[in-house]
Amino acid sequence: MYKDILLAIDLGHLETQGRAVQTAVEYAKSFGSTLHLLTVVPDYGMSIVGTFFPEGFEEKALEKAREDLHAFSASKIPSEITVQHIVGHGSAHREILSNAGKIGCDLIVMASHRPEFEDHFIGPNAVKVVSQATCSVLVVR
Repeated sequence: MYKDILLAIDLGHLETQGRAVQTAVEYAKSFGSTLHLLTVVPDYGMSIVGTFFPEGFEEKALEKAREDLHAFSASKIPSEITVQHIVGHGSAHREILSNAGKIGCDLIVMASHRPEFEDHFIGPNAVKVVSQATCSVLVVR
């Protein structure tokens, strides 16, 4: 049913990612899917914030994200699942949607890590992904 599953991982909130990872892994096992792990590094070079960071910070952040995503994958994703690692750069929801389109994924799986706020049923990135995605989206609390 699902050939390509995009799993959006927030490496800055790993404590909220467990159930989404478990769900995506179970789906990938069940359907023989490729799991595309995506994490997004914010755009630190924007003119409004760029001067607050030392030169080369963005490149170091991207490399660290690559290393952390591979380490996360090695510890959480069973070896029998085919995995592609993707580090996006910029706005989280835009990177999720863009990569989902490039991959041609059938399903996006992501965690919602703001259920404690009474006025947010799911996080702002999840809302944007759900409303704009051209494939199914599973938001896991």
